[in-house]
Amino acid sequence: MKNYIITILSVFFLSISNFSQTSNSNFKVGDKFLVGKTEMNNYEHIKFPRKNFIIKKGGIATYKNIIGREVTITSLKEHKNGTLLAIIKLTSNKKFFNSHKFIKVNIRKAISEKELLRI
Repeated sequence: MKNYIITILSVFFLSISNFSQTSNSNFKVGDKFLVGKTEMNNYEHIKFPRKNFIIKKGGIATYKNIIGREVTITSLKEHKNGTLLAIIKLTSNKKFFNSHKFIKVNIRKAISEKELLRI
């Protein structure tokens, strides 16, 4: 009888902890943001391609054209570790650096570090 009660209590507490860890994010496909300015163009959470890949694809490797541009979320994916990965594109349907159509972003951290700004 004692084991039965302990088992029921442990299942109850585990189910409550599962509900408390579900995140109800405010992000959805189609949300719009502005690309913020960082020091020394050090974007940690927006996964911009390296300069050599931009140049190989015929693009212009400068961040001046990206700062302040409006972007739209095209897809969202939540990983098992809790990070929310978004794929963004320019709202004007042009390419980033004239070479890349889509960019991956860790959306929660990018907003907290002001790499992305809400409109």
